[in-house]
Amino acid sequence: MTITITKYVQIGILLGCIATVGALQRLAAQGLPDVSGRRPPTPEEIQMEKARLKQAGKERQAAIKKDTDKLLRLATELKQYVDKSNENTLSMDVVKKAAEIEKLAKEVKDRMKEGY
Repeated sequence: MTITITKYVQIGILLGCIATVGALQRLAAQGLPDVSGRRPPTPEEIQMEKARLKQAGKERQAAIKKDTDKLLRLATELKQYVDKSNENTLSMDVVKKAAEIEKLAKEVKDRMKEGY
């Protein structure tokens, strides 16, 4: 029984694949970069990321609260302007106030969507 060159090539490819898999397993076990070039995060990095996300959420919530308080104040002012006007007069202040409310409301809406 003779072994042809094709068989030698096939055996060589198989041994090369086995060696590559073994090397990748050793690298993964050592926490070194995998084939994507990234290493798994350390527990400290995971904890820091969780803390950062929690702080960002608190800041986002505080900004939303501040902006909704401002929206309430602006809407109250708009109502007062409208109450002072009559059916024949509508001041530019009313139009500007309405535009300001619209802009702030969109910002609040967008900020609320960031959390999802």
